[in-house]
Amino acid sequence: MDIRTTRRISQSFFFIVFIWFCLVTAIGDQWWQLRGWPVNWILQLDPLVGLATLLSTRTVYAGLLWGLATVCLTILLGRFFCGWVCPFGAIHQFSGYIANRKKKTAAKIRLNTYHPGQVIKYWILVFLLTISALELVVDLIRLPRSNLWLFVILVLAALAITARHTLGQTRTGIPGALGVFLGLVVVWVLSSVIFKAGRTPSASLQIGLLDPIALVSRSINLIVLPLMDQTSLRWTPAPRLYDGTWLIAAVFIAAVLLNLLVPRFYCRFICPAGALFGVLSRFALWRIGKTSDDCSYCHACEKHCEGGCSPTTQIRFYECVLCFNCMGDCRHGLMTYQNAPSATGEILALDLSRRQFLVSALSGAAVIPALRVSGNLSTNWSPALVRPPGALTEPEFLSRCIKCGQCMRICPTNVIHPAGLQAGLEGLWTPVLNFRIGTSGCQLNCIACGHLCPTAAIRPLSLDERKGQGDFADQGPVTIGTAFIDRGRCLPWAMDRPCIVCQENCPVSPKAITTRTVFNTINLGSDPVVERADAFYVEIQQADLAVDQYATGDYYCRPVAATDTRPRRIISNWERGMKVAGDLAFEPPPPPGSRIEILVKLQQPYVDPNRCIGCGICEHECPVPGKRAIRVTAENESRSREHALLLKEP
Repeated sequence: MDIRTTRRISQSFFFIVFIWFCLVTAIGDQWWQLRGWPVNWILQLDPLVGLATLLSTRTVYAGLLWGLATVCLTILLGRFFCGWVCPFGAIHQFSGYIANRKKKTAAKIRLNTYHPGQVIKYWILVFLLTISALELVVDLIRLPRSNLWLFVILVLAALAITARHTLGQTRTGIPGALGVFLGLVVVWVLSSVIFKAGRTPSASLQIGLLDPIALVSRSINLIVLPLMDQTSLRWTPAPRLYDGTWLIAAVFIAAVLLNLLVPRFYCRFICPAGALFGVLSRFALWRIGKTSDDCSYCHACEKHCEGGCSPTTQIRFYECVLCFNCMGDCRHGLMTYQNAPSATGEILALDLSRRQFLVSALSGAAVIPALRVSGNLSTNWSPALVRPPGALTEPEFLSRCIKCGQCMRICPTNVIHPAGLQAGLEGLWTPVLNFRIGTSGCQLNCIACGHLCPTAAIRPLSLDERKGQGDFADQGPVTIGTAFIDRGRCLPWAMDRPCIVCQENCPVSPKAITTRTVFNTINLGSDPVVERADAFYVEIQQADLAVDQYATGDYYCRPVAATDTRPRRIISNWERGMKVAGDLAFEPPPPPGSRIEILVKLQQPYVDPNRCIGCGICEHECPVPGKRAIRVTAENESRSREHALLLKEP
C-alpha cells in the first residue's frame, strides 16, 4: 500500500473518531451517548495543551500525559501529528486540495514554496507560552524574598559554573565576569523587592484561542453540530443554541477559507501546536530527504508539499508535516524517508531571530498584567460572570481553562455558553451561564461539566457536595450566584399582574423564593357605585365590565364604607355585576349608592439569599420577555469569599 494512502486512512480514522467524540458528548444512557467514551482523548494527545497547562498551573493532569507519547513519537518520526492525526489539519488539507486541484503545476509549486511568513507561528507560540509561564517567572524574581536559602544555593551554583567557564578561557577575564555576575544578582534582589508577593496573580492560559484541537473542538461543538440540530439530522432532543458564537464561526470559516489562497495556510502560518512540533522535529531521528544530490531540480517534489518545507534544495524539516507527497511526485525516486540527513542538505535552525523571540516574549509578558490593571479580578469583578458549579476561583480558572467547549456541549440544559466581553478579553470563550437559553436552569442533580473538563478548571463534584448533603452538610450546597428581583419589571410588583412562576419553579427545599400577599386596588377611574346587592351578588351602576374579566380567582371586591371591609373573592362577573364566593357572604349587603373597590390579590416574591444557590431556573421560567424580572448574578458564589453577599459568623 502506498504510504500516502496509509496517511489518508490515518487522517480519516482520527477525523471520524474526533467527530464521533463530539457527537457522543451528550448526557444519556444510550450507547451513542456519553457512556464511558474517552471524548477528550484527541485533545489530550496535543502536547501544547499539556505544556501550557503545566506552565500556568504547575500541575500535571493525568489525562494530558498522553501528550508525552506524541512528543516521543515526534522526536522519533517528525511532525506526524500534523499530517496523520490532527483533525483540523485534515480539514485544511482536504479544503486546500479541493481549491487547488485544477491549477497548473507551476502555480502549485509557487503556492507550496517556503514563505518567510511561516515564522509567524513561532512568534505566536512564544507569545502564548510566555503568558502561561509568566507566574513562574514572577515567582523566580520573588525568590530572594520568598525562599532565601534556595536563592543562595542557586547563586552559588551559578557562580561556580561562571567561574569554571571563565577559567577555561582566560584568567584575565575573571574580574569582569564576576562583576557582571554580581550586578545581575543585585538586579535580581532589587527586582524581588519591586515584585513583592501578594500582587495580582499573572498566570493565564490563552493557548486555547489558537490551539488547533481546542479551536476545532469549539467550532464543531458550538457551530457545526448546533446547525445540524436545525435539520432532520438532529442529534439532541432539543436544538442547541449558543450565545455570541459569531466570532467563533468567523475564526473557523476564515481559517478554512484561507486555504483558497495558500494550502494549509493555518498550519503553515498560525498554528502554535505546529510550531511546537516544528521545534521538536528538529531533533527527529527519521526524516524526509534525498538519497543523492543527483537532482535535476525540477521542483516536482514541491507540487503537493503540504508543509512548504522546500524539499528540492535544503529541506526545512521542521516545516515538514510528513505528507509524503514529495516521495510520490519525484520522478527520479530520490526522495525517501530515512534516518540520515538529506543529500542536498538541511536547514535545522528556525528563522526566528533573537529580536523576534524577545519581542514575542515581552509582548506575552505584558498583555495579562495590562488587561488586569482594570481590576477585573479584584474589586472591579463582573457580577454578570456566573460560572458553572465547581469552577475554581477566577484567577485559577483562567489559568486552567482552554476554551475547548466540552462543558458547553455536555450541559444537558444548554445553559453553559461561551463568554463574550463580559469576561474581558482574557476570558473570551470561557464558559458562563446564560439562563435565558436552553431548556431550564442549572439542574441541582447535574455535575456533568466538571467531570468532563480536561484541565479541572471546573473541578469534578460529587452529588453530595453539589447538594450539601452527607459529609458536606456543614458547608451547604454549592452556590453559583444569587437571584435578584427587579421590582421595576416584576409583574406583581410593577404591573399589578398576578404571577408566582419563579416561586413555583424554585427547586430548593425550603424554597429560596417566598411570597407576601398584598391586595392592590384596580384603577377603574372611579370606584363602582352599587345599584343593588345581596349576600353574594352585586350589581353596579353604569358599568361595562368584560364577561368573567375578574373571574380568575385573583380578584376581590370590598365595600368602601362598611363595618366589614374584608375582601370577597370574585368567582364570576358580567357586564354590570359580579358574584362572590360562598365562603364569605356580605353581611349586611352593601346598600345602593355605596361604593365598592375591585382588588387584585398579588403574591410579591422575595429571595432569601441564605437559601438561593443561583441555579437560574427562576430566571429561565420568568414570563417577562426580554430582560427578565428576576436575574442571577455571581454574588455569594461559593468559589470566592470576596464575592460573599452576607456576613458570615466567624
